[in-house]
Amino acid sequence: MKKLNIGIIGLGRIGKMHLENLVKLPEYFQVVSISDLARTDLATIADHYQVPDYYHDYHQLLEDSAVDCVLIASATSTHAQIVRDAALASKHILCEKPLDTDVNRIKNLLTFVKQAGVQLQVGFNRRFDHNFSRLRQYVTDGVLGNPQIIKISSRDPEPPALDYVRHSGGLFFDMMIHDLDLMRYLAASEVTTVTAKGAVLVEPAIGKLGDIDTAVVTLQFANGALGVIDNSRQAVYGYDQRAEVFGDKGMAKADNDRQTTVELNLATSTQLDQMPHFFIDRYRDAYLNELLAFHQAVVNQQPVSVNGLDGLRAVQLALACQKSFDSGQTVTISY
Repeated sequence: MKKLNIGIIGLGRIGKMHLENLVKLPEYFQVVSISDLARTDLATIADHYQVPDYYHDYHQLLEDSAVDCVLIASATSTHAQIVRDAALASKHILCEKPLDTDVNRIKNLLTFVKQAGVQLQVGFNRRFDHNFSRLRQYVTDGVLGNPQIIKISSRDPEPPALDYVRHSGGLFFDMMIHDLDLMRYLAASEVTTVTAKGAVLVEPAIGKLGDIDTAVVTLQFANGALGVIDNSRQAVYGYDQRAEVFGDKGMAKADNDRQTTVELNLATSTQLDQMPHFFIDRYRDAYLNELLAFHQAVVNQQPVSVNGLDGLRAVQLALACQKSFDSGQTVTISY
């Protein structure tokens, strides 16, 4: 098994999680360098995880000939430039979503990456979840027949910090974009129209910043199927993640993961184990599977599971949702 030398750019919450996951996969990856512009504790982190090199300037990481590939987990606004620089340095790339918020910049970026001849995988980790990948298999195998209705519920346990909201790009970009990608994945079809409704029902301060905390989006697909996504910034009972695909031959649904499937029934109550608190716990294995899929694609020179076009489509859908919400009208998607 060929081991890939990987560098991580961006050591915030997501980057740190990826670092912890990569060191759990020593047969596949060796983390040889880390980079973060703002952190003052890079030396401590590198020492703790036995990473040989660390840099504040990611360009130095890209100049290291020992680095085969990079994982980009920096701020969204930096993704496109770092992807371009990594491609120019002939490094294979796994980049957190979104690639950018501008469609034309993404299209130009994808052309550049293709010309550079490197792999680019976008970090839509939910495709690698064991529940959702099984739903997808039922669709592609024809078990459910022609998909007719697809439903996704995705609700966070608590609102994000207001400073995060200020720079997040809004609910459709920082939260629902995962569900928009998952919708395309489960439908095995492109979206043709979206209609978005939103409200501020959880945290008034979010509304004062120009964002929403609750949303429902309906979608129509080229294959005729209809989709519904609901998002909330606060589900007081935990991190609520469910999906359902209904077709002309049957229905399949994925419920929330829990520590066990034991259901306790008493005379006065019924109890289940509490669902995971947030995304790192809920999608722990999905993040590992995402890394393994990236490794396989690079080592075997195969297409990545979630490519740049998937990243582009998710952004186009998020923009369409925002446009529909702002205008109150159904928006037709132009590809």
